[in-house]
Amino acid sequence: MKLKDILKNDYVKTALLLIIMVVSVFAFWFGLKAALATDFPLCGVASGSMIPTLQVGDLIIVQGVPNASNINAAPKDASEPGDIIVFYNPQKGFRDPNDLIVHRAIDMFQDDGKWYFETQGDANPSQDAWEVPEDYVVGRVVFFRIPLVGFITFLMRTPAAFLVVLPPLILLVIGWIPISKEQDELKE
Repeated sequence: MKLKDILKNDYVKTALLLIIMVVSVFAFWFGLKAALATDFPLCGVASGSMIPTLQVGDLIIVQGVPNASNINAAPKDASEPGDIIVFYNPQKGFRDPNDLIVHRAIDMFQDDGKWYFETQGDANPSQDAWEVPEDYVVGRVVFFRIPLVGFITFLMRTPAAFLVVLPPLILLVIGWIPISKEQDELKE
């Protein structure tokens, strides 16, 4: 009987709702990572280098590619355009998840058993000045162009963003239950 009374408390309901939300988000994220076999299954397009195919702020879905030879490499105007791939910036010399690039694989070659990709943004007049080694490839874009939703991924890249985005969200959820209860009481 005491448990039933505890569960009627608005603050307990709010806390349970928050726990369910947090667990759901983490389950969704890790499930998506496992299903798409990449650490970055959702990415936002940060620049206009892929216009008109992708716009700044588009959310793209990325699938890992376990075998780099399965990536189709061809120019954008080919009968079957090359895959759009997401990769770490090869000029940085290290893997920075805040510096992912989204460009089309236009050519590929193998050197010492390792695949390398030549890339180009669809809006760029010439190919990129680098060659992307296969271990820098995060994956290929399998579904793209969910407009403007990609801006959320830019916000969530830094821990400080959670301090800006999470508190209003928590306040909204906390405030929702008592308001909802008051509305139910008014209906009765």
